Amino acid sequence: MPLMPAVALERVTRRFPSRGGERGRDIVALDGVSLTVAAGGIFGLLGPNGAGKTTLLRLVSTLLVPSRGRIAVMGRDTRRDPASVRRRIGAVLGGERSVYWRLSGRENLLYAGALHDLPFRVAADRADELLRLVALTDRADDLVERYSSGMRQRLALARALVHDPALLILDEPTAGLDPQAAAEVRTLLAALARDGGRTVLIATHNLDEADRLCGTVAILDRGRLVALDRPDALKARLRADERTGGAPTLEAVFLALTGRSLSAADQPAWPP
Repeated sequence: MPLMPAVALERVTRRFPSRGGERGRDIVALDGVSLTVAAGGIFGLLGPNGAGKTTLLRLVSTLLVPSRGRIAVMGRDTRRDPASVRRRIGAVLGGERSVYWRLSGRENLLYAGALHDLPFRVAADRADELLRLVALTDRADDLVERYSSGMRQRLALARALVHDPALLILDEPTAGLDPQAAAEVRTLLAALARDGGRTVLIATHNLDEADRLCGTVAILDRGRLVALDRPDALKARLRADERTGGAPTLEAVFLALTGRSLSAADQPAWPP
């Protein structure tokens, strides 16, 4: 039997009130988006700032509810059964800010274990295991404020994995990291999906990263889904277009779909 999808969105719309509170002037962050994230592997949400990526992740994480439509995570409705959904997901939506800088790395993981009602001994063993996984064993008892940005990001990933979730949700997991730290995080994510058998859902506007890391990508623009496929399949469609010069890229795919380059579209917007 086929595996149950990790995530399924059915015509999901999310509106936010306008800054001025004017009626009829709501901001539409997502507009009738339907997509399915298969269990296993890494699924990427791509698009510029303001495309709706972070809003979609917050909806899947139960931090927001849809204005319209339905979301299921491993068959559980996010609106009707949010507690069940939260037990099955781990999320890093604030990057390195999601860990406590005045605690040590180990203390951060023990605290996360307590929040998930893990017995202390289980949480301690899990902390040791995760610290090895993210290569922080030798710095486990240092305060997080002494960590580099890359180390804090790896610790945030470990914290999200304390309760061994089936779905890991990450918003811009390598944003602001230097090339070496970003490569370390990408390697870790690939290992989590490959060896841990879990699903990883990431949002990024780094198209090169998505091309190398994701098995499937969904391209969002102005709250709408404009493409959904494997990166190589999207580029193969473009390769047949005589207007394309050189090797096709996901940047070129975005340009062909929207009429704008990603850099032109990547302007600050609210909500993110």
